[in-house]
Amino acid sequence: MYPYLRLFMEMRRTRDLAPLPVLGTHRSSHRCLPWDLDPWRELNNGRTLTLFDLGRLPLIHRTGMARACAARGWGLTVAGSSLRYRRRIVLMDRLDMVSRCLGWDERFFYIEQSLWRKGDCTSHMLLRAAVTSPAGIVPPTEVAALLEADESPPLPDWVTAWIEADATRPWPPTH
Repeated sequence: MYPYLRLFMEMRRTRDLAPLPVLGTHRSSHRCLPWDLDPWRELNNGRTLTLFDLGRLPLIHRTGMARACAARGWGLTVAGSSLRYRRRIVLMDRLDMVSRCLGWDERFFYIEQSLWRKGDCTSHMLLRAAVTSPAGIVPPTEVAALLEADESPPLPDWVTAWIEADATRPWPPTH
């Protein structure tokens, strides 16, 4: 079940924080709770994605993107992600999360998120997100202009390599 109570608490905790520019960094703290565990008593891989939601949604609110989208009837959807797990997270571990937008291209915003425990990175995610309307994907340049952002900085080489590699993946997949 989606942790709506945790999301509500996180949004409430961050509502009075200063606004961020589109490329600003949002930092948050989380804890691995009993219902986050898998049968091996470590943070479930699916719950890791959900915890990243709890950092990304406040980021989107603090940048003003959520309000700009809501005012126009637009949505925001995850269009792809790559997650690297490197350290085990166990019950009651305190985690610090760093969430930031790296930039955008003609279709997507690229967001980087990482989880840290005592200064050691436990996992790292690259995510692409699309702003959607009934007519389809809204160009990120249009959204960025609403947020008074300049043009996107060049995306890091590792992000462009991921974009290029993902473009070679067949769609739909074969049976």
